[in-house]
Amino acid sequence: MRRDGVLRAARDLAESDGWAAVTMRRLAGALGVTQPVLYTAFPSRQALIDAVALNGFGDLAAALAAVDASPLARMAAYLGFAAAHPRVYEAMSSMPSGLAFATEDIPEPLRRAFAGLRDAFPDPDGTRAEVAWAALHGLATLQASGRLRASQAHARLDLTHRLLTQPQAHDAVVARPATAQDPQKSRKSAPRRGDTP
Repeated sequence: MRRDGVLRAARDLAESDGWAAVTMRRLAGALGVTQPVLYTAFPSRQALIDAVALNGFGDLAAALAAVDASPLARMAAYLGFAAAHPRVYEAMSSMPSGLAFATEDIPEPLRRAFAGLRDAFPDPDGTRAEVAWAALHGLATLQASGRLRASQAHARLDLTHRLLTQPQAHDAVVARPATAQDPQKSRKSAPRRGDTP
């Protein structure tokens, strides 16, 4: 039993009927094999879903690499992928997963997908890319569930782009003299018990 054939069948079934319809019994029937044969390719349904998710991260990495490394282009590619493959995206980002995230041992397809965002949002430790990922995931998930107005999708993308690419907040902070309204100054100037006036 070829794993890629099972993966394709699982993806197709999930996209057409949702993940609840993806059972090992139904997949075995669709592929014309017995369930024990199917279990030689994937030991559990969770292992199959994780494989679909990993495959999806590889596809997302390719979609990001296919466009310019500018933030707006990568953001649009991310959202386009999520909209075109909603059930695969669900497996990648919302369903229970056995994949390693946010560790040194993340799988290569996930690492490449994250690198596609980090190239557009560079910084020393990847925090900007994590925030961009979080923002894009929020948009993708809320749009897919119909909780955001479809007519405002472009406006949301434009606003998110501007928020994520404005100058760093720490660069905009200007040293200011302490005032009476400054809590730090208030704490320092408040007399302590035992102090003489």
